[in-house]
Amino acid sequence: MPLYDFVVMVKPAVDRRGLVELMKRMGERVYARNGVVTNIKSFGRVNLAYGIKKRDGRFFEGQMMQMSIMVPPEFPKELNFLNKDEKLLRWMLIKNRGSNWAKVTKET
Repeated sequence: MPLYDFVVMVKPAVDRRGLVELMKRMGERVYARNGVVTNIKSFGRVNLAYGIKKRDGRFFEGQMMQMSIMVPPEFPKELNFLNKDEKLLRWMLIKNRGSNWAKVTKET
């Protein structure tokens, strides 16, 4: 199973309970597919380089969280439910290639 980094940007008005609920829902989906959550990080409130326009306004700040997960390769196609969540500003799933994927070899 490949390792993915799930990064989510949540609206600044969402409280801690809402963040925990969102990450819990994602974790339950991972476990339902026999996956593993390896790490969860919170970056707190971050200022955005540009505003993100949503139905309820334009946001220049958000709360950022990251969850590292090991899931089957077909799992990313099942994340469409996140598009309907009103708490989210943006989300992305990045396949982690490890620390040695871009090694440069020396030619002598």
